[in-house]
Amino acid sequence: MRQLQLPAFQFTEEQMAFRQEVRAYLEQEKLDGAFETHSDSWLSGYSAEFSQKLGEKGWVGITFPKEYGGQARSSIDRYIITEELLAIGAPVASHWFADRQSGPLILKFGTEQQKEFFIPKIVRGECFFSIGLSEPNSGSDLASLKTTATKVDGGWVVNGMKTWTSGAHHSHYMITLCRTAPQDVNNRHGGMSQLIIDLKSEGVTVRPIQFLTGEHHFNEVFLESVFVPDDRLIGQEGNGWSQGLTELSFERSGPERILSTFPLLNEAMKLLKVKGDHRGLIDVAKLVSRMWSLRNMSMGIAAMLEEGKDVNLAAALVKDLGNSFEQSVAEVIRLLLPTMPSKQEADHYSRLLAESILHGPGFTLRGGTTEILRGIVAKGVVSA
Repeated sequence: MRQLQLPAFQFTEEQMAFRQEVRAYLEQEKLDGAFETHSDSWLSGYSAEFSQKLGEKGWVGITFPKEYGGQARSSIDRYIITEELLAIGAPVASHWFADRQSGPLILKFGTEQQKEFFIPKIVRGECFFSIGLSEPNSGSDLASLKTTATKVDGGWVVNGMKTWTSGAHHSHYMITLCRTAPQDVNNRHGGMSQLIIDLKSEGVTVRPIQFLTGEHHFNEVFLESVFVPDDRLIGQEGNGWSQGLTELSFERSGPERILSTFPLLNEAMKLLKVKGDHRGLIDVAKLVSRMWSLRNMSMGIAAMLEEGKDVNLAAALVKDLGNSFEQSVAEVIRLLLPTMPSKQEADHYSRLLAESILHGPGFTLRGGTTEILRGIVAKGVVSA
């Protein structure tokens, strides 16, 4: 039996000072009316203007190399920014995927031309990406994908469909996993490649899949004879599956898997204190203790990323535990502070509760279903 150990981590005085700088800026932006707090803001909070403001501060792509416009700062500094953005519920969805995984993927596997073209735009908060992985009729079996890329003179012609594609209606590009070689029954993960598709290309159609709140985040993306130039192939042809796993480790390891419903938790604590509801505060304290434990695990993953270690197993575990926690926040709090949840109500608490409840079903789907994550953990901890 293999043991999984995450390193303990403590912030330095410099890092704590940086946190206060970020927090003060965001609080002032909120006071100035730049945004209002929302639960799950990293998925539903779209604001190209706010993303560009963060880019001007140097807080998008903060870990990226200086030669491409980044600051070459640590994964811990990025973790601090991420926590503060999520805690205050800022509208960060526009640049989120480019900063979190598309940029790092291009830096790791992309050509010099791709790095010089895309990375500075991402850092400025001007270039937004979506991830083209899931497909209809495939469920969680991503290896069964049917989207194909056929080689033609000067590039590829892509045909297929992607679903649950976050933010495609706002994004400029989609990193798309597709088949560049016929499926081999003896090697199900072979023959796949990653292409950067311009979502304004001829043959691309984006159709909305709405949340239960009526908000538009997910999409279906139809690809009908879409031409993609040769220079938009990421990494090696046929290495798409391996590259995609690397990308998913970036996706699953952040505090957004713990803090999506934190604005609701924070608001509930304020209301319970005003009411003097000590029994309710005890129940909330139990949630806070779970969050604190998960946060320490998540910080351990950030430390592993900083050291260049493989976090695939640890990220899958923390994401699974985090998804369950995020859903439980809304379930516990709605019983402590009964109200009619409503996105239309002026009442701040009712709106946060509605967002947290109605977004909840998606928590266990995005970034890998619960069943897939537990399969990864099971395979990882049991030796042959």
